[in-house]
Amino acid sequence: MTVARMLTAARRTALGLLGLQLTVAIALSLVDSYRRRGKKPKAFPVTEPETVPVGGGMITTYTFGRDLYDDMLAAIDGAKKQILFETYIWKGDEIGWKFKTALTAAADRGVDVHCIYDGFANVVVSPAFKRFSPSLKVMRYPIWNAGIKFWDLRRYGRNHRKLLVVDEEVAFLGGYNIGSAYATEWRDTHVRISGPGVWDLKRAFADFWNLNRRRRLTRSERPLLIETASEWDPQIRIHRNIPRQWTFPIRSMYLEAINRASRNIWLTTAYFLPDQDFVDSLADAALRGVDVRILLPLKSNHIVADWISRGYYGQLLAAGVRILRFKDAMVHAKTATIDGSWATVGTANIDRLSLQGNYEINLEVIDPDFAAVMERVFRNDETNCLELTFDEWQARDLNRKFTESFLAPLRPLL
Repeated sequence: MTVARMLTAARRTALGLLGLQLTVAIALSLVDSYRRRGKKPKAFPVTEPETVPVGGGMITTYTFGRDLYDDMLAAIDGAKKQILFETYIWKGDEIGWKFKTALTAAADRGVDVHCIYDGFANVVVSPAFKRFSPSLKVMRYPIWNAGIKFWDLRRYGRNHRKLLVVDEEVAFLGGYNIGSAYATEWRDTHVRISGPGVWDLKRAFADFWNLNRRRRLTRSERPLLIETASEWDPQIRIHRNIPRQWTFPIRSMYLEAINRASRNIWLTTAYFLPDQDFVDSLADAALRGVDVRILLPLKSNHIVADWISRGYYGQLLAAGVRILRFKDAMVHAKTATIDGSWATVGTANIDRLSLQGNYEINLEVIDPDFAAVMERVFRNDETNCLELTFDEWQARDLNRKFTESFLAPLRPLL
């Protein structure tokens, strides 16, 4: 056999294997979707909204969607000058309509309202819902953003951010999308902030808007301007992943904090598909005596991600990391707290898409009072978890081991 034929055979084998892996992934997703039909998540423990002073402002933490939506809608209804609203998913259901109606009413009374939503995440939402009043300035981030530059990897990131800024006075940030199911059926985390940090979030919205306004709206669309400079708050930092500029500081933020940890690392994520360096950092922390706990869904809404993520469990459990699985409902929070001093809340999951692919935004806070709030939230979530032990993991059946190994090459896609 010639070298050319050998290369051709190798390519065909590789493509065939990839096709089979994708087929298995699709089949698992379809079976899981069928099993979930008609099933409603059970009640789960939540904490009341809690507010603490941080720096020159306040931070309120939400762990139940209905509480969050009530305060977001109240802020929109009370807006006098400007509303900046950005979301990944915006369902066309009761909650989605409440937000659309409130934003439209604000624009009709003279408030400057800008909205951004992701086209891919809302492809199944009714086109009727996505028709907006001309009084709103709405940007639909496109499903295909590369244009003819299909080779440019900087243009493939989704806009996964969830953000609301009202009148330069208050801002909301976290994992909650907009929809009725998220109001009561999902466990997520969001924060409301006031003070200097609001300006950083406004700047984050404006930068994304201005980067895309001419191609997504009209070439004559005026930029969204930041009128005055903000103050610096040494306790709060806003980190933004910007694929277009090839900057991904959220991963670096996590690694720096994990590598400095001396007491505890309590991390909650909806999807856990880190790179090997991230896994090594968590394992190294546990081996040096740090209390490392990872809280994630027992069964997430993406079963393929669940199967693939399990490939990391062996190394982590062997190092002493505790893996806690939230039962009966989807936990979608993206949070961590370390050593009673450091904490983060935001939109980035611990996976490749969030840490090295999508537009994301996370709040980093260095403050013992806020860290204490996040520790209380974590302990409350622990009461609804099943812990995975090393012996239990080792004893899983061969079918599970084979499926995990077979799907492992798909990790770079997630």
